[in-house]
Amino acid sequence: MVERLDSELLNDLLKAASDPTRREILTLLAQNGPMRVTDISKRFEMSLNSVSKHIKVLERAGLVIRRTEWREHLIEVQMSPLSEIDRWFADLRSIWELRLKALDALITKGDKNE
Repeated sequence: MVERLDSELLNDLLKAASDPTRREILTLLAQNGPMRVTDISKRFEMSLNSVSKHIKVLERAGLVIRRTEWREHLIEVQMSPLSEIDRWFADLRSIWELRLKALDALITKGDKNE
């Protein structure tokens, strides 16, 4: 039986990951570890405010956390929420595997009848 996922969480994750800039921010953080917002923004040809908005979307989805050390705001990637997307794809995969097995059984049965 296919377990139902938290659709609101999945929607937030897919929305956050749908934007190329946000995916690039996630990759940057995964490669470099926690970074200051200002250092992240230097990697993009957009304003600090625009990068900050992207980071807030990632925060809402739980893909990054913000840590404050003195006056520094450090952004750190959180990969564990991506397991929800992986579970969703696994559910889809299992449905298609069942369909393909059924189709294979029909084809094999047809071959035996000929």
